Amino acid sequence: MSVEATLEQFGVAEVIVSLQAVPPGGMEGLAAATEVKQRNLAQYFTTSDRATRSLLAASSNKPAPGPYRVYEHLGLVLGTVNKSGWSGLKADPQVADVEEAPQFSLIHPIRPLAAGAVSPTPGPTWGLSKLRVAELWSRGFRGQGVRIGHIDTGVDGKHPAFRQKAIGGFAEFDMIGNEVAKPKVTDSGDHGTHTAATIVGRPVNGFEFGVAPAATLYSAKVIEGGNVVARVLGGLNWCLGQQVKIISISLGLRGYTPSFLNLIQALRARGVLPVVAVGNEGVDTSRSPGNYDNVLSVGASDRQNKVATYSSSQSIQRPQDPLVPDLVGPGSDVISAQPGKGYQLLSGTSMATPHIAGLAALLWQAAPTATHADVERAILQSCKRPPSMPQGRANRGFPDALEALKILNPSAAAKPKPSASGKKPAAAAKKKAAQPGPAKKGTGKKAAGKPKAAAKKTTKGAKKG
Repeated sequence: MSVEATLEQFGVAEVIVSLQAVPPGGMEGLAAATEVKQRNLAQYFTTSDRATRSLLAASSNKPAPGPYRVYEHLGLVLGTVNKSGWSGLKADPQVADVEEAPQFSLIHPIRPLAAGAVSPTPGPTWGLSKLRVAELWSRGFRGQGVRIGHIDTGVDGKHPAFRQKAIGGFAEFDMIGNEVAKPKVTDSGDHGTHTAATIVGRPVNGFEFGVAPAATLYSAKVIEGGNVVARVLGGLNWCLGQQVKIISISLGLRGYTPSFLNLIQALRARGVLPVVAVGNEGVDTSRSPGNYDNVLSVGASDRQNKVATYSSSQSIQRPQDPLVPDLVGPGSDVISAQPGKGYQLLSGTSMATPHIAGLAALLWQAAPTATHADVERAILQSCKRPPSMPQGRANRGFPDALEALKILNPSAAAKPKPSASGKKPAAAAKKKAAQPGPAKKGTGKKAAGKPKAAAKKTTKGAKKG
């Protein structure tokens, strides 16, 4: 529904406002640059008992929120407007863009018919083996020093997969979108624990399931329920404040909507690589923002080198890079952590996405001065598409960790020399880490700047088919 239609039907609408010339950085930089803008923009927003945030506050016996909220690291404002406020924002030269704020939803995993806990055996999961991440581990690249953002249902911080300071920070946003003080590191379901462990899970009793087992996770508990857009914006804003380099996003809105283009571009303008699931609704479907040309869009494959039947794929009407997803990753029958110290098997593009986010972390450790476009380009150009994967479903195909490293940093990809004992240099560290602990080809994607509409030409370059 358009803003105009929403206003006609309900009298008020919630909108996302992008400000002109907002510099990257924190609250101080934004406030210094936009103090007058914020004060002037306040006149356009209104408090209404019919607004989503007001209704949620009333139902939970909390004070009604103000008419707007500033996300300082994103350079965005979320607020409630009536017809006159909407007209004023559109005409104000301080405003770069205004879009309605539709609600995200979790991309739910596909669960096996006989759902339940599984008992993993020592060794890597099939996904880690297919990606060839051990080739990077053996060269000393396990994600050390790389911060990864995680927008999901939270994470069970007591699971042994997250020992050794795997979780660097945790934030929770309530149903209205307010950050919760001193939150417990918990999962409102099981989705977040599973995806988080695929990214940074430390080996347990020889079982290897985390792609980047030395990286650090910054997890925001933002879904599901309540004013999800306010919660997600709060989580993304918080992640940027933690100086993450990558954000793993397994949520979206069914179909194509440009409402979040400015949000994603704000992430890229601040040097962050957004890795986003394309959706689980099958052929000729996709979700936003997973279908944008300024994200690294991820579909799902199985261990037989086939695209999963549930994995979304679609051609978007735009001159450049029309096909989504960009690539596929290990998504079917993925074993990872389950709240309560166990493990479970789930399938979905939500399971494939954290594999690619973890791969990006390994590459960033190997090339610390690389840009998000450099890392993205290396991943895309490493992909190979076997005959079993139609281009319309898999696009570039499946990435190869070692090939990506060769593209990004050839010297770091040189085969490690054995030590005097005959073991590879990283072997001892890997063995120690495995001990159980306590109970788009070419020049990359679209450059930073104001995003284009879906049908307009982008600048991320031609991509390999």
